[in-house]
Amino acid sequence: FSKNSCCMSHTIKTLFFDFGVNPTIYELDEINRGKEVEQALAQLGCSPTVPVVFIGGQLVGGANQVMSLHLNRSLLPMLKRAGALWL
Repeated sequence: FSKNSCCMSHTIKTLFFDFGVNPTIYELDEINRGKEVEQALAQLGCSPTVPVVFIGGQLVGGANQVMSLHLNRSLLPMLKRAGALWL
């Protein structure tokens, strides 16, 4: 989940695109009921509410969690297990 106006959303999307991943992206500032989706993400404990990443149907978290996984070399194996990456 992302917003076009969010620089961290842009950073996380760029990271995935650079890996060759083709993520499903919901731009909350462009879709109908985006505010409601954002409220639901907040109820899941996501703060801030964008970016929020799910991999293989599981909540990973926001930019800090994704970057931590990347820096400790856990992100690519997670993407491979989810079938999002075939390296």
